[in-house]
This record gives sequence, structure tokens and C-alpha cells, in this order.
Amino acid sequence: MAPPRAWQRMLSGRRLDLLDPTPMDIEIEDIAHGLAFVARWNGQTFGDWPYSVAEHSLLVEALYDRMNPGAPAKWRLAALLHDAPEYVIGDMISPVKAAVGPGYGELDARLQAAVHIRFGLPAQVPAAIKKAIKKADRVSAWLEATQIAGFSAAESDRFFGTPDPAVIEGMRLYLRPPKEVREAFVARHAALLAQL
Repeated sequence: MAPPRAWQRMLSGRRLDLLDPTPMDIEIEDIAHGLAFVARWNGQTFGDWPYSVAEHSLLVEALYDRMNPGAPAKWRLAALLHDAPEYVIGDMISPVKAAVGPGYGELDARLQAAVHIRFGLPAQVPAAIKKAIKKADRVSAWLEATQIAGFSAAESDRFFGTPDPAVIEGMRLYLRPPKEVREAFVARHAALLAQL
């Protein structure tokens, strides 16, 4: 009996082996396209469009920049790509990740390392940078929860922590069609790469 297929064919024509991903099989257009169609919050958000992981990634990068003024472009790029593996493995809410166990984290780490290498980042970002990106990610979760996922501010404070009002000042989430989000993601990626 043949082993089960472990690769995903991408729209670029690349075949990405999920068990042994290589940087050569990763294209930003595939990442942007996939993330623009993956809904955050399991799709349980207000509006006529899903709130995609691509949109979330743009928000996390913007928050990381606000929270770490003057940060090098490579770490802002790492913030933009922090959920890149989800273009092939989807976005699982934290309770599902916990139920799946360590296998999910290992798969995510292999894919993330390949993505990072493909775009000139270290396979693993330094712990301090990863922590700072995670902090921006939690602020983004607070914004998403309160603005589009139906959580009260008190609930969001309890689950995600209370954000610094100066960091979130003026930040409003707007849902956009996947095509617009995909194009914005690719453009931001190109702008950050140009600064490396």
C-alpha cells in the first residue's frame, strides 16, 4: 500500500512537501493567496467577508512596528510572516491546537523554518523577537475580539490582556475581499524585502 500523499500542490505549480518542506517550494503569492482565504475565529466574525489570516498578519506587523519603533525590516517581515504556515495547514483556534497535541507545533515549526529561509530570515527568530511578535499578536487578538468577534472589552482583557491605549489608538478593522487582502499582503512583503 502506497503511503498517503503528504504534499500540497500550490497554484504556482510548486509541490510543497508538508513533512519535509524546502524553501525552494515556497512562493509569496501562494502564501498570500492561501492566507487571504483562511478565516480567523473559525469564521465567527461580523461582516460580509471573512476576517482572514492575511489581514491579521498585516495587523500584527503594523502593531509590531508601533510597539517596537525603529525595529529592523527583517523582524517586521518576521511579524508579517508569523502565521505563514497556515496557508497550507489552516488556522486552528488554540483549544483545537491543544487537543491535537505536539504534532501540530512540529509541523508548524518545519513550515515556518522553510518560509523564513526562503525570504532571508533565520530559520528560528531570536526568542526576544518571537516574544515581541507574540505580544503584538495578542494585541491584535484583543482588537479583533472587540471589534469583529463579539467579545466585550472586559472579556478581551481577561483572555488577551489589556492593550496600551496609545498602541491601539485609531486602529479600526475593516473587512475586505480576499483579492484586496492578497494584494496588500504581497505589496507589504515586497516593501519589507526592499528594505533588507
